Amino acid sequence: MNYVQIIRSAIRALRGNILRTILTMLGIIIGIASVILIISLGQGASSSITSQVSSLGANLIFIVPGKQIPGRPPSASNSLKYADMLALADKTRMPDLGDVSAQVTTQAEVVTNGQNKNASILGISATYANINSLEMNQGEFISPEDESGYSRVAVLGPDVVADLFGEDAHPIGETITIKSRSFRIIGVTKAKGSVGFTNPDETVYVPATTAMKVFLGQDSVQAILAQATDAKKVDETQEQIIAFLLDQHKITDPVLADFTVRNSKDALSIVNNVTGLLTGMLAGIAAISLVVGGIGIMNIMLVTVTERTKEIGLLKAIGAKRKDILMQFLIESIVLTVSGGIVGIILGISLSFLATRFLPIPFVLQPSAILLAVGVSTIVGVVFGIYPARRAAKLSPIDALRYE
Repeated sequence: MNYVQIIRSAIRALRGNILRTILTMLGIIIGIASVILIISLGQGASSSITSQVSSLGANLIFIVPGKQIPGRPPSASNSLKYADMLALADKTRMPDLGDVSAQVTTQAEVVTNGQNKNASILGISATYANINSLEMNQGEFISPEDESGYSRVAVLGPDVVADLFGEDAHPIGETITIKSRSFRIIGVTKAKGSVGFTNPDETVYVPATTAMKVFLGQDSVQAILAQATDAKKVDETQEQIIAFLLDQHKITDPVLADFTVRNSKDALSIVNNVTGLLTGMLAGIAAISLVVGGIGIMNIMLVTVTERTKEIGLLKAIGAKRKDILMQFLIESIVLTVSGGIVGIILGISLSFLATRFLPIPFVLQPSAILLAVGVSTIVGVVFGIYPARRAAKLSPIDALRYE
């Protein structure tokens, strides 16, 4: 059996009706391209978020209200108070903690001089800039006096400044209105880009105390950010925080804790799990088109068997064995799917590269995704090509030659 000759014969047969061949491959092309595109974007997003969270430092600790159980949505709670942040920031009580900051968030329209912009309003402590490595382009950041005095001052991200005042503006001393309250601009941060699911450049920073009083009317915070003084003792410091807050909240059973403490490693693990799950789900949905494409190939191959019945009879009459006919049509099916797979790979890589030009994520393409695409396309060709090939191989040479 000359496999090279069979492959050449398969290619000639497919080229004989090029339009039908292209339409048949379309399902495989779209399926392979979609899988590669989704996997590439998922890996790029995961890589981007991972690098951004890692840039915050290995010693960062997050404290949020409510008990968070893996796999379940966080429970709503106002159990974390501003007083908890002040207690944690007391070096005499928590010597292993560095900077500590409260955090409350709301969305609001920022207005000035007839211009307006929807922005994220972030109420934070004076130490927030150190924790998140925020640098100032103009003016100064919020001070401890601003925080303790409930001052109505604001620090703007560069994108907010550009939208409200124009490029290269110097808005220090200007006034903005947030929810009918006036705030004086005291600083503008340097451009930093997206960090996880937030964008500091699109944010307006105000003192946490002011945000809680003016915007939320409460003394609870949505999160507390803290830094361990020693990155090698983050887990130990995390346990100290848990014990401290249990005592602060007068809770004797840790199972009943009304707060959750995570560190950077926990956050990275959660992000990777979520992005991996979403990527897998989307890739699975895209793979459905591969099944549809495989069914299309099987239908076309069945039509091909019918059209070439006399040819099959002639081949058997001159000595072709059953396995020769089987391999000929099976290889035609595989050539069809592999060809579609190659085109799909090229299209998927091209679309992935173009997508990353417009999205804030890096272009990531692992060889395993390409190997998976080639393997899947080959398997589809074999699985959906077996039935038509066996049907062709079973034809009686006499009946085949008499077929009209």
